[in-house]
Parts: sequence; structure tokens; C-alpha cells
Amino acid sequence: MHFLYPAFLFALFTLAIPILVHLFNFRRYKKVYFSNVQFLKEVQEQQASRRNIKERLILAARMLTLAFLVFAFARPFIPGKDSADAGKQQLVSIFVDNSYSMQTLNREGSLLDEAKQKARQIASAYSINDRFQLLTQGFEGKHQRLLNRDEFNDAVNAVKISPQSRSIAQITARQQSLLGMTAGAVKHSYIISDFQKNISGNADAAKSDIAVNLVQLKANELPNVAVDSVWLLNATHRPGESEKLMVRLRNYAGKSAEKIPLKLLINGVQKSLGSFTVAAGASQVDTLAFSGLTAGWQRGEIQLQDNPVTFDNSFYFTFNVNSKLPVLLVDGGTPNRYLNAVFAADPFFSIKRTQDGNVDYAALSTYPLIVLSDIDNVSAGLAQQLKTYVNKGGTLMVFPSAEAELLSYRAFLQPMGAAYPGKIVTEANKVSGLNLQSQVFKNIFESFPQNPDLPMVKKYYTLSGNTKQAESLMKLQTGQSLWEGYSLGKGKLYVAAVALNEDFSNLPVHALFVPVMFRVALLSGHDQSLFYTLGSNQAIETVPLQSTEKQVVKLVRGNESIIPDVKQQEGSTVLYLPGQLNQTGIYDLKKQDSTAAVLAFNDNRSESDLSYLNSNDLAKLLPQKSNFIAGDKFNVNNINTAENSGLQLWKLCIILALIFLAAETLLIRFYKTDISIATQAG
Repeated sequence: MHFLYPAFLFALFTLAIPILVHLFNFRRYKKVYFSNVQFLKEVQEQQASRRNIKERLILAARMLTLAFLVFAFARPFIPGKDSADAGKQQLVSIFVDNSYSMQTLNREGSLLDEAKQKARQIASAYSINDRFQLLTQGFEGKHQRLLNRDEFNDAVNAVKISPQSRSIAQITARQQSLLGMTAGAVKHSYIISDFQKNISGNADAAKSDIAVNLVQLKANELPNVAVDSVWLLNATHRPGESEKLMVRLRNYAGKSAEKIPLKLLINGVQKSLGSFTVAAGASQVDTLAFSGLTAGWQRGEIQLQDNPVTFDNSFYFTFNVNSKLPVLLVDGGTPNRYLNAVFAADPFFSIKRTQDGNVDYAALSTYPLIVLSDIDNVSAGLAQQLKTYVNKGGTLMVFPSAEAELLSYRAFLQPMGAAYPGKIVTEANKVSGLNLQSQVFKNIFESFPQNPDLPMVKKYYTLSGNTKQAESLMKLQTGQSLWEGYSLGKGKLYVAAVALNEDFSNLPVHALFVPVMFRVALLSGHDQSLFYTLGSNQAIETVPLQSTEKQVVKLVRGNESIIPDVKQQEGSTVLYLPGQLNQTGIYDLKKQDSTAAVLAFNDNRSESDLSYLNSNDLAKLLPQKSNFIAGDKFNVNNINTAENSGLQLWKLCIILALIFLAAETLLIRFYKTDISIATQAG
């Protein structure tokens, strides 16, 4: 037999108390005088003998009561298979899932309330000398230490809902990272969760050197519809113009969602209202049109009416309406009159012209669109800077010079994965067709004519190199592309096969030239994302901001102010968000009192899918050293600790202590030592 808490055995010294009481017998005797005591002598001897037996039985009962009470506190047990761990300090890591799905209500209040209760039960099953780690979805630094039982319970009580959502592989790896730092201790791992399907992460099974106990709380699969994503058709937005917002709705339920009300608010003003039906388990894209915007930052919100799941009923986004669109024209020294005429026709465009040798590289990121024309030789420095510009989201349009140095254009365009001008073909040709599927030509034509008047070409450069990745905007009758578009990093690159003069083609004076250039300009820009996802740990690239001790960059929402980590890079500023940013909504990015940008943050939509893994699925995720326990069958007794190993005897000790206490009471009450003299005489 072993004792879980052998230190309590020191309390056996208390057995000396009833012995001392018995030996010294602190009762005072009263003298009684008789004329003749000879007659009472035999009776007194018999009474003393009976009294001695009674007192010894009472002494034994008291000692046994105290002994078994001490044994009960020392927790005796007959060793089982885990007896080798008995007496060692145990380290216990307990993960409490506090993701959004844990807000689901049940008989305990919510799944999170039940998870907290289970965590406290687990801690109560271990020794007061054992140490505990609390882990939540936030992976907070304060949880990366070991706590005693009281500290652990306080930490559990403080757990709140988090926007984070971790995979089971991340959770087990995090638990092992702390537990593995302590050698010689017995280690246990628990994960308390509803085990949504998104917890599986990638297809790879989680690996753990420590036995993991999976406690699954029962949750109902509820119908839910959420906004999955939004995007605007135009990258650049003009005051007063119509906008089209594309909204992707997803139905996570197994039945169709009928007539879901949806409302679009811009700056708190309702701009659109609709009702949509989404098939079971499907997603669909709907269009919301609105207009009447003024210059400046726009704060958008989409509201759904979808019960009973409400945490994902709002979706936030922001975008900037520009009062002017800067355009940089770079040439070889002579301004191109066609480009000047195009962009001067609309006051929305703010043109700046510069020669290729005088380009301000630091200011390139401030121009959504850069147009190169009539440059004979593209320098290596300009080529490298323009490649970086496009990668970061800029739009670059290239019209080769009539006297182009072809090797320099190849060195410029080939590293960007684009075709480059080759030899000149002097045969007359004509554009045979337009790529009407391209974003450039969408919304230009109300109806496309059957026999359109398309540009004529007198001579052109062949476009050599990587044409497989190209999006051809215009093609000649020979099949050669006249104008191609490429996606490079976050930006766009357009390469023409003709110089921008009438010696090559009539494209500069053709009716198509102005709307195409305007469309490319409106699609240009490296504007920030419409929204960001909480808990994704993604870096946010924004406008250049210089942060100093006196001029701190911060995110502000109401009375809440958060200071992000700021890193400067060429042409932009990168923000790394701290862990305390955990509320959805719209935040102002401020430097002192000026607003540099407005950012929107939404929840991780993986939490919107309220479907759950079963025991077989979990066994595949943790194929080794895992123990699955259903939440409704979980209690202190089936926690696999050293104290629960083998046969537990503490309850028997309490029963025996009560029996001997009752025996003492019965002896005192019913064991009579007084015998009458008359009876003795007879």
C-alpha cells in the first residue's frame, strides 16, 4: 500500500493525546466515608475490572478513529500500472478553447463556462504540490509559466472569448514547448474544446510525446450564414461615381437559407438593402451598388440578420475615395503629347512628367500609375526600381521608343516575367479582336458592335519571351499581341508592341485609346486591403510613416488606443499588430492627431462553420498517446492521475473512522460498570 500524501502521516503523533488522557486520568476522585468497608471490597474490585475494560475499549476506538482519519488525508492506495509516478511532482498543461464557437449556449450557460469548470475539476484532481499551465487560443505570454492550483483557478476565471483559432498541431506543440523544459516530472496534457472541424488545420496529424487527453464538449450544429469576403470592382475610387461592391455569402448549414436580410452602411448611412437565398453548404456572390461618396476614407459595414449565431453578423471594410489620382509620365526627354492630352482631359488626374534620368525613386510609391514612353535606353537602376514598384502594387504601362535599345528593354522586362520588344515588323496590319473578358474592357461598352472600328498598325515590335502568362488585350490578324497585361506581385504591368506615335499605328488617336487608358488608371493603385482578419498575425503594409518617441503611430477606436510595432521599408511602413487587438471594428491609424489611414478588422470566418469532429476524426489527428473523453462523461474519478491509479482506499478509511467513532459513542452510552450491592450480596 502507498500513500499519495505521506506528509499527513506525521499527524499520527496525535494518537498520543488519548493515551495521555487515559494514563493520567485527569478526573478528580471524591472521598466517601463508610463505617465498615469490608462488605464493599468485593464489589469495588469487580467494578474496577469492568471499568478498566471499558476504558481500554474506548481508548482503542478513539485511537483507531484518529488513525483512520489521518490515513484518509494521506490518501492510501494499492498501486496500479502507474504507481511509478506516485510521489513525483506532476506538470499539467490544460488548453481551454475560448474561440467564438465556444459562445454556444448549453445547460452550463455556455461552452466556455463548461470548459472553465472542467479545467478547475482537472486541477482539483492533482496534488497541491503539482504545477499547472493554462493555455488559450491567444497563446499569451502570461500563460507561458507554471502556476499553483489557486493561481491556475484565478487564471481560468479570467479567460474570455478570443478571435484566435489554432490548430490541434499548434496547441500540442505549444504545450510540449513549456512542459519539455522541466526534466524528471510527470507530464500530462489536456485539451478542452468543442473540436470544430477547423481545429484540424492541415491534413498532417499532430505529434506529441506526451499523452494528450481530449475532452470534447457537446455542442449542437446550428444553421449559420456569414459574409465570407467583399471586394470592389474599381481599385481607384472617384467622388460621386457609382461603386459596385461584390459580397460573397456562405451558408454553413445543411439546409437552404431563405431570404437572409442584408444591409450595407457607408459612414453610418444605409446605402443598399437586399434579401438573399443561399443553398445548403454553398456560397454565392452578390452585387451591391451604391454612389454619392465624397473624398476621404469610407467606413463600410455589412449587417446580416441571422440567428441564433450572431458573432459573425457584421462585416467591416474601409477604402479611400481620392480627390485626385496622381499619374507619373516618364519619357526620354520629349513629352508625349498623346498621353498629356488623355490625362489632361479629366481634372481627376494629376499629371507629373519627368525625364528617365531624373526620376525620384523614393516617390514612386505615391503614384498608382506610371507610364513609360519614348525611352531609348532603360537604365538598370530605373529597371530595378520599377520592378520593386510593381511588386508592391503599382501599375506600370510601357510603350517602347521608336529607337528602342532592345537589349535594355529585354534586361528590363524579362526579369519581371514579361515579354519584351524584339525585331520590328514593318508590314501593315490591323487589330482583329479585343479580350472582352479582361477587366480593362469591362464596363467600357454598353453593347459591342458586330463590325467594330479597331486600330490600324503600320509597324510593330514582336513581343518575345514569356507570353504564356500574358493576358492579351488586343491581338493583330497575324495572332501577334499588340498589347499585353501581366500580374506581378501585387501590381500590374502592361506592355505595348508599338511606340506611342502615329508612325507605328493610329492607336494614340483611336477612339479606344482614351477609355482604355482611363480604365487602366482606375484599376491601378496599390491601395491597402479593404479589411484584415483578427488573429492572423499578418503584417499590414501602409503609407510611409516615420515613428518617433514624440510622434507615436497608434490604432485608435473610441477610447481604445493600441500601439503596433512599426518597421520601415522602402516606400512603405509595415505594422505588426500586438496581441491586445482582439475587437472587430474600424480603427483609425494615427500619427499624433492626424489620420494616416483607416483599417477594418473582422473575425476569422473559419469559426463560422459550426460542424464538429467525432472521436474517429480526433483519433486520426492524434493517432498516438491520445485519450478521448466525452464531456458529459468526464469527472474527477476518470482523470488519469497517479492518485487515481490502482485501488483507492481513502473512502474506506473515512468509513472505518466513522465506525470507530460510533463504537466509542456506543461504549460510553451502553457499557455499564455500575453494579448494585444487593445483587452482589445475594
